[in-house]
Amino acid sequence: MTDNRPSFTFGIEEEYHLVDLDTRNVAPRPPALMAALEREVGDRVSPEFMRSQIEVATGIRTSFKNARKELAELRQAVGRVALQHGLAPIAAGTHPFSTLDCTGPSDKERYRGIAEDLAGASRRLVVCGMHVHVGIEDDETRIDLMNQARYFLPHLLALSTSSPFWQGVDTGLKGYRLAAYNTIPRTGLPGRFESWHEYQRTVEVLVQGGVIEDVSHIWWDIRPSAKFQTLELRAPDVCTRLDDAIAIAALYVSIVRMLYRLRRSNLRWRTYPVFLLSENRWRAKRYGVKGSLLDFGKGTLVPMADLVDELIGLTAEDAAALDCTREVAHARSIAAEGSSADRQLAVYERALAAGADQPEALRCVVDHLRAETLQV
Repeated sequence: MTDNRPSFTFGIEEEYHLVDLDTRNVAPRPPALMAALEREVGDRVSPEFMRSQIEVATGIRTSFKNARKELAELRQAVGRVALQHGLAPIAAGTHPFSTLDCTGPSDKERYRGIAEDLAGASRRLVVCGMHVHVGIEDDETRIDLMNQARYFLPHLLALSTSSPFWQGVDTGLKGYRLAAYNTIPRTGLPGRFESWHEYQRTVEVLVQGGVIEDVSHIWWDIRPSAKFQTLELRAPDVCTRLDDAIAIAALYVSIVRMLYRLRRSNLRWRTYPVFLLSENRWRAKRYGVKGSLLDFGKGTLVPMADLVDELIGLTAEDAAALDCTREVAHARSIAAEGSSADRQLAVYERALAAGADQPEALRCVVDHLRAETLQV
């Protein structure tokens, strides 16, 4: 094995909806809000595709404790500045009741181009995710680990689910965000690539043909970053609770390190067809942590709680090396207590049972999301 050891540095990006404190509906960012945030936190905050969205990003980190502290500061800064404009951030994959005509794309050249290219499908992008970058500096190692890491994306997605509602309707899915997101092209699970060269050759077909401007217009659940020497996880919903976000990020980096450790021993995780991986991806969206995924080797469905225990065991050596054993262990709490989607549905049902009508119950969900987002 001739590849260089990855750094396993990481960074976390979170997207939030901005909601009006009176109506609880999504609301556009005032220019003054962005200006104030940029003065306070610099380039760690940026506008997102929709005018009602905002994104924060940590710096390059080696410590999950420091990453948590930084994300807490960023959430608090966004909450503090947004409040001055009658707004609040909520960390959820979808807004509980906003409709597709409530907002529009940001006035930025890149976003205007995407909106024009995607036409009406772009209106469904009122969704917020969490992205985690892990530093893998060698190109061949990065593409090989992407092939193998695809297996674990449904596990990470199930733990993150925070989007049970869409346009005021209980969808029956714990993670509706990806169902909405996958109406646009170049999303979903990537296929298997034999080499970095094959990956480059494949995506270059679209660039040279004028279909896309560059590889940043490929929005797979996991991808080699267009900007950095990182393998970027994109499948998870943004997590309402900060500790859930850190747990999923720590588990992802630990998985990547575990796969690299196997690679160094001339071992590897078996790769499966996208057809099978997509079935587990669907089950993660549909049932979240209260459901089960298919163990392809055993040919049986296994409850998510058991899979989380198994995954924590598989990555124990790696979590210890990354000093994130405690953060990874929190995944057990998510599996036992439920994800944000489960809590949102419980708030909704309690409000209805207490006599609220549907719009009132959905506003209660927004209030719940606002409180949890800023409870850092």
